[in-house]
Amino acid sequence: MLRKLFVLMILVSLALVALLYGEELALWIDQEGTESILITAAIATLLSLFPIIPYPIIGGILGAIYGSVLGSFVTWVGSAAASIIMFMFVRYGYQDWGERVLNRYATLARINGLFERNAFMTIFLTRLIPIVPSIIVNIYSALSRVGFWGYAIASSLGKIPSMILFATVGSTIVHNPLGLVYVAVFYGLFLLVVYSCYRLWVRYTLNK
Repeated sequence: MLRKLFVLMILVSLALVALLYGEELALWIDQEGTESILITAAIATLLSLFPIIPYPIIGGILGAIYGSVLGSFVTWVGSAAASIIMFMFVRYGYQDWGERVLNRYATLARINGLFERNAFMTIFLTRLIPIVPSIIVNIYSALSRVGFWGYAIASSLGKIPSMILFATVGSTIVHNPLGLVYVAVFYGLFLLVVYSCYRLWVRYTLNK
């Protein structure tokens, strides 16, 4: 119980910092972000951990400041680090509780077993689709028996395309607004390919 309370206190404290100072931190990134990439990455991590400001906006700001390449990298570092931190906190504090919940009912246990057997690809593919809430993937994975390194690698790799998108859009708006049309078309085609691959993978998995 003490461990759970300790983890909860840390998460609540970080959430309060993001809630109370999120706008100021985002403004600092916009005005002073070029002064220190490390500080900017740390702030991006906090704002991804608790997205009081939608993270695509933060990624757009970073793209506008640093350009598409470096902006994408910093955006990705913040998002990937946040997902790993949340996973570690939940895994450390609540996995025992999560395992009891996930295996309480037969249907849920079967779904969870299927997820754990195909965890890497499931996490990777869900990360490719930015409309899937990141925090749900973080918490569910941590409550299950998914290995840390498998989760960290799949999650971080899967985040790359959407983080590139956020930063590229921010950079394009500032430097070449007409380029947004090409970005939209390219990413739309990318999501179509990802969705098609996902459907094929689900069909293959269910027929195993």
